[in-house]
Amino acid sequence: MMKYLYSILFVLILTTGCGKEDGYIPDVPVNYNVTLTEFSLKAVNNVLVVANNGVGGLLIVKTPLGTYVAFDRCSTVNPEKICKVAPDDSGVTATDPCSGAKFSLLDGSPQKAPAEKSLKAYNISLQGNTLLHVTN
Repeated sequence: MMKYLYSILFVLILTTGCGKEDGYIPDVPVNYNVTLTEFSLKAVNNVLVVANNGVGGLLIVKTPLGTYVAFDRCSTVNPEKICKVAPDDSGVTATDPCSGAKFSLLDGSPQKAPAEKSLKAYNISLQGNTLLHVTN
């Protein structure tokens, strides 16, 4: 009876534990601060591109409602290539230069194939009405 249970357990582990999740962006520590003044000076079309944070960098976006969102620049299409999405001139979408996929900069959702998964989002908070703090 125990052999039977161990066999079932072994099969379950093999079938549920194997396989790589498509579109997986690894978790890396993110702890980035920017003042609202610096954001205003450096942002283009309400989008600030930040290098050397996250997997492919950060996109910090001021939405039309005046709130802020933050995403990893690493595209969810073939993330192992670490293709960095670039904000379009509109400031509303970003494009993966490797695949042509488009993502919304309001919520990170896929807007054009082959994108199927949203950009990785990070937590962002306004501290003291002067500092944006991005974390995961």
